[in-house]
Amino acid sequence: MAEASSEATGAAPPPLHVVVFPWLAFGHFTPFLELSEQLARRGHAVTFVSTPRNVARLRPVNPRIRLLPLPLPSVDGLPDGAESTADVPPEKVDLLKVAFDGLAAPFARFLHEACAGGDGATEFGKRPDWIFVDFAHYWLPPIAEQHKVPCALFHICPAPFVAFIGPKAANEAHPRTTAEDLMAQPRWIPFPTTIAHRLHEAKDMLVQTFRANASGPSDACRLWQTEQRCPLVILRGSREVDGPLCGPFLADLFGKPVALCGLLAPYDAALAAQETLDDESESESASLMRWLDEQPARSVIYVAFGSEAPLTRHHVRELALGLELAGARFLWALRGPSAALLPDGFEERVAVGGRGVVRAGWVPQVRVLARGAVGAFLTHAGLSSLTESFLFGHPLVMLPLFLDQGVTARGMAARGVGLEVPREEGDGSFGRDDVAATVRRVMAEGEEGKAFARNAGELQAVLWDRAKQDEYVDDLVAEHLLRLRL
Repeated sequence: MAEASSEATGAAPPPLHVVVFPWLAFGHFTPFLELSEQLARRGHAVTFVSTPRNVARLRPVNPRIRLLPLPLPSVDGLPDGAESTADVPPEKVDLLKVAFDGLAAPFARFLHEACAGGDGATEFGKRPDWIFVDFAHYWLPPIAEQHKVPCALFHICPAPFVAFIGPKAANEAHPRTTAEDLMAQPRWIPFPTTIAHRLHEAKDMLVQTFRANASGPSDACRLWQTEQRCPLVILRGSREVDGPLCGPFLADLFGKPVALCGLLAPYDAALAAQETLDDESESESASLMRWLDEQPARSVIYVAFGSEAPLTRHHVRELALGLELAGARFLWALRGPSAALLPDGFEERVAVGGRGVVRAGWVPQVRVLARGAVGAFLTHAGLSSLTESFLFGHPLVMLPLFLDQGVTARGMAARGVGLEVPREEGDGSFGRDDVAATVRRVMAEGEEGKAFARNAGELQAVLWDRAKQDEYVDDLVAEHLLRLRL
């Protein structure tokens, strides 16, 4: 036992070799990669596993992080070259899970070779100490157990949603089979919370999460089977933001250690964005930055729903017309396919006087949020987007679109950092007037608008407490990864 001898002699324990393997979605790559960076900065080696196209699209990484591509098997009906959820329409994501399950054999070969050749000659020659897995990896822990390598389930969703889904045993004790069941706070949470789903969210979740799909098991079953065979759960969260929902309650609920790793804010990107405010040289984003710099301070609402948001024609039309009615300046980062759904003449109308800009395709989000002209963020309330926004203290207009985002939006509204766009309970539809009214309230210069900005500033202070955020990762390593490894 290397740990015991290290403690006895007072020597530092040897560095870890951690394998991380996220689900094939950019919203998952980002926190997995940020946690990998945090471990690498502490001297540990990380092997980041994904598919060739995804590995090629990742940003430059610390030299102590090795990017390992595994070829994704072809599946009938899956578009050629599709290796992430951003490459497929929502109705084909289940086929991507079928292909993902086909990675079991190549991963088993990799792990066998990594363990057989674990002589420690290089940082990546050392046999793996841990494997960090995602919700979809129910087939991976049995492979790891054959080689005596422990797995940790890394939850990228916020603590309230993790508590809402709960473990298999809690769900078996309190089955939830209807949409109405999913609209209530779970019976296993013993204190009041803001956890609540709207009817349209519950209907979607019942189908998307709790029912079997074309890949075989439901997403919930994948998650539960994975978690049951992991001796550790890692949670992206902090006590300052999530309160009792990420405290001892979760460890009791899951019957195993639950370690926090902090919010994993992209500090390097945020600092770089602030340092280059007056030296913008990237041609693709230079025009956007110049336009922002021409606007008054805190006068622009930035609008973005990530790379995979399922925006419908109704969503795009009502958002566009609502932004037009609101009268505020805006910058809208819109996926290419969604841009085709804009109302006729919209871009031309809002371009008059430079009041609004629509950019189809990639936008440097952190750099935009760092600009002084930005005064609020219209978002789906995904945790990564919120974390980036709070680095700069922006209040929110929220339009949650799937899974954890509704629960997160309720929590942010309860903290007074923004408002949700009102929606019809049954089908989730919303109108341009509600979009306009919500934008005006959050962007207003009166007392309500100032309160939103002030509360967002409090979360900004939490995120920029680097010592506290680093402490979460330090504790994860010292109290869990080093002590629990086999």
